[in-house]
Amino acid sequence: MKGDRVEIVVDAGDSTRTYEVVASRAGRRVETAVRRGVVEVSEVTRNGSVVRTARFMATRVLALVEQPVPREDSSERPLREDPKPA
Repeated sequence: MKGDRVEIVVDAGDSTRTYEVVASRAGRRVETAVRRGVVEVSEVTRNGSVVRTARFMATRVLALVEQPVPREDSSERPLREDPKPA
């Protein structure tokens, strides 16, 4: 979805750096994966083709913030409170 984005905060020694990976076009999404000590954040098309990937050492990543686009789909129902016991 256009608007999906992930912010990555990385330790750069004496300071921190912030990177963003954004789904640049409609129909694309951003996926994250942690494998073998590496954090991968990829922009992916509808059919699963990777457009671009950012890779970071997992030991250097301080924060990984996923910010999906707000969905306005009527099929999603709001969460309800637990029913009260009888």
